[in-house]
Order: sequence, then structure tokens, then C-alpha cells
Amino acid sequence: MVETGTSNQLGVKDLQKRPESTIQKVMRVREKKETQNMTRGPIARQLISFAIPLMFGNIFQMLYNTVDSIVVGNFVGTEALAAIGATTMVVNLAVFFFNGFSVGAGVAISNAFGAGNAKDLHTTLQTVMTTTFIACVLFTVVGMAGVKTMLRLMDTPSDVFDEATTYLVIYFAGISGLLVYNIGSAILRAVGDSRRPLFYLVITSILNIFLDLLFVLVFHLGIAGVAYATIISQACSACMIMFLLLHTDAVYRFTWKDMRIDSASFRKVMLLGLPNGIQSVLTAFSNIFVQGYINYFGSVCMAGWGCYNKVDSFIFLPVQSMAMAATTFVGQNDGAGNTERVNKGTWAAMGLSVSVVAVIATLIWVFAPSAVRLFSQDEQVIRYGTAFLRLNSFFLLCNDINHVLAAALRGRGDSLGPMVIMLVGFVAIRQTYLFLVTRFVANTPAIVGFGYPVGWMATCVIEVVYFIRKWSKSGRDVVVQA
Repeated sequence: MVETGTSNQLGVKDLQKRPESTIQKVMRVREKKETQNMTRGPIARQLISFAIPLMFGNIFQMLYNTVDSIVVGNFVGTEALAAIGATTMVVNLAVFFFNGFSVGAGVAISNAFGAGNAKDLHTTLQTVMTTTFIACVLFTVVGMAGVKTMLRLMDTPSDVFDEATTYLVIYFAGISGLLVYNIGSAILRAVGDSRRPLFYLVITSILNIFLDLLFVLVFHLGIAGVAYATIISQACSACMIMFLLLHTDAVYRFTWKDMRIDSASFRKVMLLGLPNGIQSVLTAFSNIFVQGYINYFGSVCMAGWGCYNKVDSFIFLPVQSMAMAATTFVGQNDGAGNTERVNKGTWAAMGLSVSVVAVIATLIWVFAPSAVRLFSQDEQVIRYGTAFLRLNSFFLLCNDINHVLAAALRGRGDSLGPMVIMLVGFVAIRQTYLFLVTRFVANTPAIVGFGYPVGWMATCVIEVVYFIRKWSKSGRDVVVQA
């Protein structure tokens, strides 16, 4: 019999004392109010209520680097803005790999949460947190040591090389804050809590803006100032999320004394997350070569391309947020064995995200020059940035389909299929296109910029065919069984 009381939290110690067969009943009765059990209730409402905090959270996370660009572009100069743009792909190379690990952790934890298996959930959580602390050391050392090599691979022009190096060295010195926050927020999302990660990001984003202005306008630290502002703010977000994980009495509590790497949990997380991490890293590495093609046209074009990437990232936020919501939704319902609900949730996520992206892409196409002016007042930079935005914005609908379908597949344990498909489209086809057209057709900024949509469209076709084939092989089952 379950004891009742004023607390609605599921304690880790309580769970460990109870027999395994009663865990699911305890989770159901004493489920923590901040979590969201997606195995029952209105599907569309759950997806929207979960995705909206995610989207705003992603917006505020994007503000870290975006505010850096706005402050640098308006108060330091075009070369410094180009340097920030040149660092984006290098930063992504590290962050995307770790995010793949976070995806695997989130799927494993959401499966355990949906199945009511608190013991597995706790073991997995302890494993991913321990692994994260090790990754913090490795990413810091390797990142700082490899900065100049990465910039040379992108053929970074000499007039921005030193400033890009300064920014990246400082960024990697403080990357631990970003990694700890990302894994902590992935854990919370897996149990349906997307609100508190948003709250922490709002606070630290405001702090980042204040520090950017302080370090650049008052202390005149230039590009180093915005880098310091970013890592200090990210460290604060990591401290807040660690405080929560350490002091909650809920099932997702992290305890120092239980810190270890369980081989079975680690293997499961890596099998789920490693394909996504490899795909993200190779895609980011491929985009370093895309940046190299852009760098050929000089610092003004580079600045315009950097502005495009910043705005494009905001357009992509609804896609990313709904994909993350789909992964959690599918993961929980797959853990609960509810296939019908998995299928309905996949299509609901697709319809919602496509609708939102279509509206946003239209607005961006109309207001592209104004969007670029947020980052620079240089008319040439505005011209390049506007051209890139208008050329590519509507093709994000293809990328929307790619990511939502891939998210649903990963929620059911199929990470390998999406990895292979995206590597073919985002890397092989995109790089083949750029190599051929720049040598045998024309080498212009527009031709190079269109390399992104080429990869998105190719991936979309392959992804849809793969998805339908899996559906047909398993009857009415929309996604592949793990």
C-alpha cells in the first residue's frame, strides 16, 4: 500500500527500497507536478504545451551567440562580426556531438519514465551525468588545442583569423557550463519538464546581454568581452540546473555518492545517441567546408552569411522544438507500449511544425533586410544577408520534415536510419553539389548558399521513402520498432 502525504514527489530512496513490481504504481500515484506524463491525455495539446517552453528556451539559448553578433557588429566592426560568423561551425562541431549523446540520454530516460521503471531511470541518469563530467574535461582540452587547425581548414582570412582564435579559445575554456546545462535540460525534458530549463535560460540570457554591453562598451574588451560574457552566463545556467538535480526529491535526482558509469546504461545511451552525434558532427564538419567556400568571397560576404545563419537558426527553432517534443512523446509512449498513440503523435507533430514554419518563412522573406540590419548597418553585408535569407528560407519546410520524422524514429530506438540518411543528404550530396557547380557551372555566393537547400531536399526525399517503407513493413505502425 502506498503511503499518502503532502508531497507529490517520487523519492529515489523510496523507490530503491520497494520491490521492482510496485515501482510503476508508485510513479503513477506520486508523480512530480513539474513532469508531464505523455502516455495519456490530448495529444496536440501536450505537444504544444511541451514544445512552446522548448521553443522559447531555444530562442534564449540562441540569444547567447546572437547578442554577441549584434554587439560586435554594431560596436566593434565588420571584421569582428565576420570572425564571430567564422566560429559558428567550429562551435557546432563540438556542441552537436555532445547533443547526440544528450538525445540518447533523453530517449533512454523517457523510455524508463514511460515504462515506470525508476531503477533504470536513476541508473541511466547517474551514468550520463558522470560521462558528462568526463566530457567537459575532454572538450575543453581538445577544443582549445584544435582552434587554429579548424580555422585553417575553413581558409579563414587573415584579417579575421586572430579575433576568431581569441573568441574560440575563451569559448572552449568555458564550454563545461554549456555541456552540463544541456545534459541537465535533456534529463528534465525526458520526464516532461520543459519549463524550468526555460526559466534558467531567461535569467542567464538577460545576464549575457548585460555582460556583453559591460565588457564591450565599458571595459572595451572587444570580441574577447562577448566570449567572456557567454561563458560566464552559461556557467550560471549550469549551476542552477545542477542545484535542481542535486536537491530535488523526485526520481530524476542526481546523487554524488551514486556517481558511476553503468556499462549497460552507457551502452544503451550510446547506441541511441552515438548515430545522432556522428551525424551532427560530420554535418557540422561538412559545413566547415561550406564556410570555406563562403570565405573565398571575403569578409563582407562572410559577415552576410553569418547574419543569414543567425536568422535562419531562429526560423529553425519551431522545427527543433517540435522534434524534441516528438522524441519525448514517442519515447514515453513507446516505453508504455502504446503504438497507436505514437503514430498519432508523430503526425500531429508534423502538421503543427510545418504550419508554423510556413508562416515564419513567409515573414522572414518579407522582412529579410530588417532582420539583417539587427546585426550590421553595412549596406553590403545587408545585401548579402538578405539574398541568402530569401534564397533559402522556404526550403526549411523540407528540413522540417527531415527532423520531425527523424525525431520520431529516434524515440522508438532507430537512430541508425536517420543518421545514414542525413549523412547522405547533408554531407555527401551537398558537398558533391558544391564541388561540381563551383568548378563547372559558376562560383558565386548564391550558388554556394543554395548548397543548404540541395542537401535538405535530397534528405527529405530519402527520409520520406525510408519512413513509408518502415510503415509498410509493419502494417499500420508508422515508426520502426526498436
